[in-house]
Amino acid sequence: MRVVELRAEHVREPLGLGSARPRLSWRLETDVPGATQVAYELTVGEYSTGRVESPDQVLVAWPAPPLASRESRAVTVRVWTGPEDSATSDPLRVEAGLLDPRDWRAALIGGEAAPGDTDGPAILLRREFELPAEPVRARLYATAHGVYEPELNGATVGDHVLAPGWTSYHHRLRYQTHDVTGQLRAGRNTIGAWLAEGWYAGRLGFRGGRRGVYGDRPAVALQLEVACADGSTHVIATDGEWRAAPSPITATGLYDGERYDARREEIGAHEWGPVTERPLDASRLVAPDGPPVRRTEVLRPVSARRTGDGRTILDFGQNLTGRLRIRVEGERGATVVLRHAEVLQDGELYTRPLREAEARDEYILRGGGPETWEPRFTVHGFRYAEVAGGVSEVDAEAVVCHTDMTRTGWFDSSDPLLNRLHDNVVWSMRGNFLDVPTDCPQRDERLGWTGDLAVFAPTAAFLYDCAGLLTSWLADLAAEQAELGTVPFYVPWVELLGPSLPAAVWGDAAVVTPSVLHERFGDAGILRQQYPSMRAWVDQVAALSGEHRRWDSGFQFGDWLDPAAPPEQPAAARTDPHLVATAAHADSARRLAHIAAVLGEDGDRERYLAHANAVAEAFNDEFVTPSGRLASDAQTAYAMALTTGLLAKEEQRERAGRRLVELVRAEDYRVGTGFAGTPLICDALTGVGAADAAYHLLLQRECPSWLYPVTMGATTMWERWDSLLPDGTVNPGEMTSFNHYAFGAVADWLHRTVAGLAPAAPAYRRILVRPRPGGGLEHAEAVHDSPYGRIRVGWQRANGRLNVHVSVPPGVTARVELPAPGWAPVEAGPGIHEYTCDFRAPTDDPPPVRDAHPFNTPEKE
Repeated sequence: MRVVELRAEHVREPLGLGSARPRLSWRLETDVPGATQVAYELTVGEYSTGRVESPDQVLVAWPAPPLASRESRAVTVRVWTGPEDSATSDPLRVEAGLLDPRDWRAALIGGEAAPGDTDGPAILLRREFELPAEPVRARLYATAHGVYEPELNGATVGDHVLAPGWTSYHHRLRYQTHDVTGQLRAGRNTIGAWLAEGWYAGRLGFRGGRRGVYGDRPAVALQLEVACADGSTHVIATDGEWRAAPSPITATGLYDGERYDARREEIGAHEWGPVTERPLDASRLVAPDGPPVRRTEVLRPVSARRTGDGRTILDFGQNLTGRLRIRVEGERGATVVLRHAEVLQDGELYTRPLREAEARDEYILRGGGPETWEPRFTVHGFRYAEVAGGVSEVDAEAVVCHTDMTRTGWFDSSDPLLNRLHDNVVWSMRGNFLDVPTDCPQRDERLGWTGDLAVFAPTAAFLYDCAGLLTSWLADLAAEQAELGTVPFYVPWVELLGPSLPAAVWGDAAVVTPSVLHERFGDAGILRQQYPSMRAWVDQVAALSGEHRRWDSGFQFGDWLDPAAPPEQPAAARTDPHLVATAAHADSARRLAHIAAVLGEDGDRERYLAHANAVAEAFNDEFVTPSGRLASDAQTAYAMALTTGLLAKEEQRERAGRRLVELVRAEDYRVGTGFAGTPLICDALTGVGAADAAYHLLLQRECPSWLYPVTMGATTMWERWDSLLPDGTVNPGEMTSFNHYAFGAVADWLHRTVAGLAPAAPAYRRILVRPRPGGGLEHAEAVHDSPYGRIRVGWQRANGRLNVHVSVPPGVTARVELPAPGWAPVEAGPGIHEYTCDFRAPTDDPPPVRDAHPFNTPEKE
C-alpha cells in the first residue's frame, strides 16, 4: 500500500501558493482487492489532526493554522484501510507566496520609448548587487505588464514561456515564484530580465485588432529576497536604480513573429540607460492557480523539400502550437527567414487563413561559428514551415508550447481512423490551452471564446488536469462580467466589434464550466467562488426572457457553424437561434439549481428549479407540437430538447427521438449540427435507443463528418467541417482554422458511451460503466487518471460474447450495466473486475438504413 501524489490545490509545484489554507489531495495505491481509505491523519509541521475517520481524500480542508507569507511547511498524510493497516506519504513541502500586498517592494520598470504602430522590440533590464555570504535561501517573485524572462548571473530563471501569461490585467495580474538559491553566490551578482509587449501592449484581435489594450508600454516587477549564511537578509527589487538597454530582439509580437539580430549580443552593443518607473498595484496580484506555459515536446521534420529558388519547406507531420528552434552557420549579417502555415496548397505555404498574422520570424547571424536560436516571445500555429535566406543549410525542429497540464485521459479502439480522430482532439486541446483556452493558435485572433470552452469542457477535463487553468480563467470571466454587465464572448475581453452582448451557449460557459469542474475534479470551492457569476448570468437571461420565459430577442450565435450555413454566414443555421437560446437557458437554470443544492443554498435551489421548469414549459408551448415535432426540424433542435429534458410528455420524447433518427438518416448520417448541437447529438441518439445511428454518424467519412478531416490528413480538429474541401483547396470563408477544438467535444461520448467510462459522482468517486458497442468495433478502451486514481474500462467482443474489464482504484465504486437482455446492474468496488455477456459480433452490427433523399440520388453520387 502506498500513498502517492500528495498535492496542494490544483498545482504540482506548491511554491508560492496564493492560499493561506491550501486544500490537500492524495491517492492511495494498493494491490489488496477491495481496500479503501477509512481514515487519515494529516501532519503539517508540528500540527497533527490525529486519526480522522473519513474516506475523503480530494481537496480536503487545510487542517492547520494558516500559512503566513513566505512560510514553508512540510505536509504528510497517513492513510488507514483498516484498524491497523496504514501507509504514510512522502513529505510535501508547501510554501506560501506573498499573500499581503504590503509584502511587495518592487516597482514596475521599463524602457523609455513607447511602442508605435508596429510590434515593438524587447528590452533588457539589469542591476548588479553584492551578497556578503553564501545564500542559503533565495526566492524571486516576478510579474510583468507584458511578457518577461528573468535571468540571474547570465542564466535564465525557470522554464516558463510567455510569463506571466494573459489575465484581465486591470482586474488580476499573475506573479511567479522561483527558488533561485542555486543561481546566486557570495560577492557580485547580476539580476536582469528580457521584457516585451505580449498581450499587455501588443496587438490583439482580428480585423486589425488593437494595440495597447491594457497600456502603451510594457514593464516588469522583480523582487529577489535572499537569506545568507551569515544571517543577513537582502531584498533586491526593481526601482529607478536599474538600467535598460535595447535587446537583440528588434521586434516581437504574438501574431507577426519575432526578429532577432544576433550581432547585437556582442560586448558593448548595449547602450545602458535609465529606466522608467511606475507604482505596482499589488492589490491586483494573484498567485497561479495552475501550471505555466512550457516547452512540452520537440518534433523533428518528417520531410524537407528544397524549392528551385533555394527555399526549404518542412513538414512536421503534426499541426502544433509553438515555434522553430534552428541551428545554423553562416556569414555575419546573413538572414534566415522562417514562415509558418497549417496547410499547403499547390505545394506552397497557404497563409490566407492566417488573415493579418504574418507568422514570420527572422534571425540575423552574428557569424563565426554554429548558432542556435529559438524565438522568446511569440508562438505560431503550424504544421509546415518555410526556411529561406542567405545560408545554405538550416537544421530546424519544432518546439511545442502550451500550458504544462498533466495528461489524464486516453482512448483506444479497433478503428485506426477513430483513434486518429481522438489524437486530433488531444492535439487541438494542447494547441489551444495556452494559458487561456483559445479558439485557435494561428491567425489574428487566439481569444478565449466562451462558447468553444462551454461545449468542450467535459472533454477537456477528461483528457488533462485543466482545473487550475480553468479556475484562473473563470476568475477573469467573473471580473469581466461584473464590469461589462454580461458574460462577454471571450475572456479576457478586448472590445473589437462594439460592446459585448449576452449570447446563449457562449454566456452559459459561466455556469457550465464550474459545473464540469465540480463533476470531474470534485471541486466545490470553484462553485462557491463562481456562484455570484452564475447567478448573475441566469438572472440576466431570466430578465431578458420576461414573463413569457422565452429568450427571443437580441443577438445570438445560435447553432454556430452548422454545416449548411454559407461560408460567410456561420450563424445561418437550420435551428432557430431563439430555440437554442431558450433551451440553453433552461439547462443553465437547472444546473444552477443543482449547484445551489451542493452549496446548501436551499432557497436558490427551489427558485432556480422552478424557473427551469417554467422555461421548459414555455419552450414546449412555443417550439413543440403536441405530438413532439419541433418548430425547427433540425438535428440540433431535437438533440437539445432530448438531452436537456425539455419535452414534457413521454409520447413527445418518443416522437422527437424518432424524428431525430429520421433527420440523421435523411442526411445519410452526415453531421447536421454546429456548436450547440455537436456535443449533444450522439448522446441524444443513444438516449432514444438509436446507438447504432450514433455510430453511423460518428464513423461517416463523407463531408460533413468527424472522420472526413481525418481522411483528408488532418492532425487536429478543424473549425469548419469542410475547412479543406474535397478537391484539396481551402474553404473560401474568412474563418478557416485547422486547429479548433470545439467539434472535438464528441470525444466525451467516446469516453462515456463507446468505451463506457462515465462519472456518476464528483471526482469520479462513483463511476457508471455502461459501454454500448457498435459500429463494427472489435474493442475499445478508456483510461482516466481521476482524482482518486487510475480508472480503466475496456471491452472486446468476439464469437457472440462481450468481455468487459474494469479497474477501479481505492475510494471509487462502480455501477456496471452491460447491454444484454436481462442483465442486472452490478456494484463493484476497488479492484480489477471482468464481466461477460452475450452480444452480437462486430460483423452483425446493423448497417446504415438509407432512404431516398437528395444526398444519395444517382445525380449526387
